[in-house]
Amino acid sequence: MEIPPLSQRPITDEEEEAFLQSTQPRRGLFTRRSWGLGTTHRPRSKNTKENKTGTGFTTFDTTHNTTRTGGGLASWLRADPIDWGIRALIILLAIGALVAVYIQGEARGWWNQGTAPTAAPTRSAMSGGAPTPAPTGSGEAVMSGGYEIGPDGILVRPAEHAASTYTLPTLPQTATENTERGAEAAAEHYLAVATYAWNTGDTSAVRALSSEDSGFAEDLINRINEDYSDGWVFGHSLTVKNILLLEPVPANGADVPPNTIGVKFSVMAIDGTKCKKKHITVRNNEYHSTISLFMTWNNGQWIETQGRAVSDEN
Repeated sequence: MEIPPLSQRPITDEEEEAFLQSTQPRRGLFTRRSWGLGTTHRPRSKNTKENKTGTGFTTFDTTHNTTRTGGGLASWLRADPIDWGIRALIILLAIGALVAVYIQGEARGWWNQGTAPTAAPTRSAMSGGAPTPAPTGSGEAVMSGGYEIGPDGILVRPAEHAASTYTLPTLPQTATENTERGAEAAAEHYLAVATYAWNTGDTSAVRALSSEDSGFAEDLINRINEDYSDGWVFGHSLTVKNILLLEPVPANGADVPPNTIGVKFSVMAIDGTKCKKKHITVRNNEYHSTISLFMTWNNGQWIETQGRAVSDEN
């Protein structure tokens, strides 16, 4: 029995159906069964008058005489429920990824959400210091160089260095004696009270221990009052190192009353931290100075009648 070639064998209906199914394009997630934008696949069976080429696809002529599907958008919209479900799932996953990135950015500081604009720094014409931020009106304390700016425009004194942390020196018993040793003790007490006045702004004790005619005391009190009119001081210290002179001073009927003892000290001083409005000056280096005081016994106590301070660094 002679077996004819495959091209000449008759094709059964089952074989033709299987062939047609094998040539159908697979369905994609976002497209319908189409081979090109606006074109349709048209399988043809063998040995038909409509397809003389024997191929399974329509022939594209120069005029594109093909069946249109209504455009790519229409084809994309004509999806079955499964396709739409998959599309929705992918969109939700994309949104979730964006939210995750946003949360990570907030946690890691990639961006500052809701940061209010701050005012540009302004320079104080009086302070001569670094620019300080202008008030923002947010209720938060405005800072300058680590110090809070008070409502009066002066830097707030740190609580740990408040005036209340300084104690007024107590007059020693020896300073109540009408002797040279008593005059020396009274002079040392006077310097301690002056140091207290520098650190607190309270000059009442200095005035009580000074003669009304003392130019030294008046100048000292005025300087302290000026510093505290728009600022403050802390950390000022003075330590007596040596007594250079201790002797009576003869009265001259003018600026030296009777019963006056002259005392000269060698001291070590530190100016400390000084605030002038918004400007801070820190001078913690020790320096030597010589202080001379005239102490006069008057009405049962020693008072300062003259004084002079000279820095040995000059």
